[in-house]
Amino acid sequence: MRARALPSSSATLPEASFLFSELSSYLKREEVSELQNAYLFSQSAHSGQFRKSGEPYISHPLAVASILGKLRLDTQTLTAALLHDVMEDTHISKAEISDRFGSPVAELVDGVSKLDKIEFQTHADAQAENFRKMLLAMARDVRVILIKLADRLHNMRTLEAMRPEKRRRIARETMEIYAPIANRLGLNNIYQELQDLSFHYLFPTRYRVLANATKAARGNRREMVRMILDAIKQRLKVAGLDAEVSGREKQLYSIYKKMVEKHLTFSEVLDIYGFRVIVKDVPSCYVALGALHSLYNPIPGKFKDYIAIPKANGYQSLHSTLWGPYGTPIEVQIRTPEMHRIAEAGVASHWLYKSSDADLNDLHMKTHQWLQSLLETLSDSTDSLEFLEHLKVDLFPGEVYVFTPQGKILALPKESTAVDFAYAVHTDIGDCCVAAKINGENAPLRTVLRSGDRVEIVTASHAKPNPAWLNYVVTGKARSHIRRFLKTMQYEESAKLGERLLNQALGALRVDPQTIGAAQWEKLARDSGAKSKKDLLADLGLGKHLPAVVARRLATPGVSVDGTNGANDVITILGTEGMAVQFAKCCRPIPGDSILGFIKKDQGLVIHIHDCPAVSKIKGNPDNWLDVAWGKDITRHFEVSVKLMVANERGVLARVAAAIAEAGSNIDNVGMEGDGVYTTMTFMLQVRNRHHLAQVMRSLRRISEVAKISRMKG
Repeated sequence: MRARALPSSSATLPEASFLFSELSSYLKREEVSELQNAYLFSQSAHSGQFRKSGEPYISHPLAVASILGKLRLDTQTLTAALLHDVMEDTHISKAEISDRFGSPVAELVDGVSKLDKIEFQTHADAQAENFRKMLLAMARDVRVILIKLADRLHNMRTLEAMRPEKRRRIARETMEIYAPIANRLGLNNIYQELQDLSFHYLFPTRYRVLANATKAARGNRREMVRMILDAIKQRLKVAGLDAEVSGREKQLYSIYKKMVEKHLTFSEVLDIYGFRVIVKDVPSCYVALGALHSLYNPIPGKFKDYIAIPKANGYQSLHSTLWGPYGTPIEVQIRTPEMHRIAEAGVASHWLYKSSDADLNDLHMKTHQWLQSLLETLSDSTDSLEFLEHLKVDLFPGEVYVFTPQGKILALPKESTAVDFAYAVHTDIGDCCVAAKINGENAPLRTVLRSGDRVEIVTASHAKPNPAWLNYVVTGKARSHIRRFLKTMQYEESAKLGERLLNQALGALRVDPQTIGAAQWEKLARDSGAKSKKDLLADLGLGKHLPAVVARRLATPGVSVDGTNGANDVITILGTEGMAVQFAKCCRPIPGDSILGFIKKDQGLVIHIHDCPAVSKIKGNPDNWLDVAWGKDITRHFEVSVKLMVANERGVLARVAAAIAEAGSNIDNVGMEGDGVYTTMTFMLQVRNRHHLAQVMRSLRRISEVAKISRMKG
């Protein structure tokens, strides 16, 4: 829908005239006219508002539109850029924007707007929810994030007007979120400027010292740079290549990061200059690489082929670091004009070049897949802060390139494991993975992957995610799916345990659970802050409510169970209850031990040995304690700690391990501490029950070097 012209509340700013003049170079006259209407509307809405710097507020939307104009974005995006703050800072509604400028523009403006009208506990919660909403809108239309990045870039350029603590907070947020998003979308110039500006405000003194050092070095190295440029041009000409060659100074933050990571002084960072070679096609890239390797010796291990294996953001180039004159390392990037366009504008190159070539289509497909994975992570995350945690991990560019058995390349963050790979292939593969083969060899799931690894995941239909995986997975997708599964599993198990606990408490009151009506359950759940009967039972299982208290509230006079209290008085422990029942780490109870159950908030039922030293400290309210007993025919294994004092002689560990194995037990962990004559060994063993443990200990006592053996409790 076309916008109607509004009367100007003040004269058109010079910046506006310059912007519309620039936009007329690629937009039609009626499109420029539509943008002028949007400018007048925004100027009227922001009338009387000023930025912290004292400038009229309208200067900010103009600057944002100008940044996007350089990317030659479409009219809808530029209109939304001019209007992006009117919903947040003025009385203008989304409906009014939709009426005047069309629904797509209104959706873009809404996606960029903050959630100021919602109350949050902390600033972190508010920011996390803002990112959540913005990325939802971004997944629907990537132009939302392009506007937000331009908005953030102009705010960073004018951050000096803010208070120091606010400058640091905004700069940190930019460094952690917005700069990586710009990089992930391939907006290289915006990415680098956001990084440098963030560096400037986070570490002003370091920035100033480094800027001065770079300025001084620039004069000293100017002649050498010119000499290298001339040598490269001459060698490429001899090779018959028509190439565009340029030298560039590395950004300050890139130099600073290298100094920190490699513990270098500035004088030791010699490659502060890079050289870019642009040739006509892909074969010419490799010819140019050979020519330059014959000019200067390549540094081993410093070559990367991003043409054969593009980065996740679509970036393609050949990178090689060479020994230049006087032993100075120089970095060279070789690419085609099409690769250069994508390297500079990334996903925005769709609008910039109106191109339909396969490279751009592939880039947009990858971007779409990434956005969809964000949506998937978003739906799996229970709160905004958890989603933001996953997002920060996934925003750092994939630096490990691994292959599926079919030869497909997957890009993963550094330190990714076989479990991360499994979830990257498919959620179902991750949920059911049990082992991995890396380059044809069996490997643990926690194995950290390296570029070039060929990974095959072994699955089993009965397998489930393991809580221990959370200790080593790094991708947001893997982490969110594991957490979701564990929360669902814990909920189901807690509800079952809660029902058993409540039935026991009702039995003590002589109340038959079957006689309690749905209305009674509904009222109790509502009064307890739960959404349903099942939620209330899950809360009982997690220890958020006491079974005795809930039972008394449910008990109805006149409704009783005939006879005396029966089996419901004691909770039977089978060892298969899952996360709802936990065995205390302090005493590690096993079948055959006399046990007590302790209701612990948010952890459910915790089982202790009756004489555990920790029991006397935490008994507290007797209502928290339950009578529990082991069930019959328990087949699973339980962990138990055993301590041995042995003579410090050769081969004793092997004999002890063999005796444990012969007794049918497995060793989970072993620790050793020696004082010369004797060594103390601590074993974490797996046993079925007390009888099995006694067999293991008898087997160990037969070893002549074993001086003392005991089970560890507390």
